[in-house]
Amino acid sequence: MTSMTAAGSALAISAASPATNDIAGFTALTFTEIGNIEKIGPIGASFAKVEFQPLKGAKQKYKGSADYGALQPSLALDSADAGQTLLQTSADDETQKLYSFKVTRQDGTLRYFQGRTFGMPETIDGADTMVTAAPTVEICTKIIKAPAAA
Repeated sequence: MTSMTAAGSALAISAASPATNDIAGFTALTFTEIGNIEKIGPIGASFAKVEFQPLKGAKQKYKGSADYGALQPSLALDSADAGQTLLQTSADDETQKLYSFKVTRQDGTLRYFQGRTFGMPETIDGADTMVTAAPTVEICTKIIKAPAAA
């Protein structure tokens, strides 16, 4: 495996859910790329640590429940961008609907998951800055890793 930069990576969204939570299910969906992304954020599960200390013996440690993480991308707002519009729709959605997401890395490998957007606050700073948004996408399903298309 070789190292790579994040340049060229992309984040896309779909309002549809996959028929199956696997590569085939996600590749059957139509995704809309979210434009003007500056960064995507960390992707991957972490587990709660469960400990038990018996009176005799070593401390026992186990993996507890999984937390698949949260993306906190930053983006320059563009009201004409279809991906940003769908992302805002997911943030405004009060139905607890899961949206599907696809991350494309520079080498073409993919990460698929479903999540809920917990807001999309805007930042308006000084004259020499862009109007940006910082949505929080809570990842609610196991992340499916797919190879680059051949």
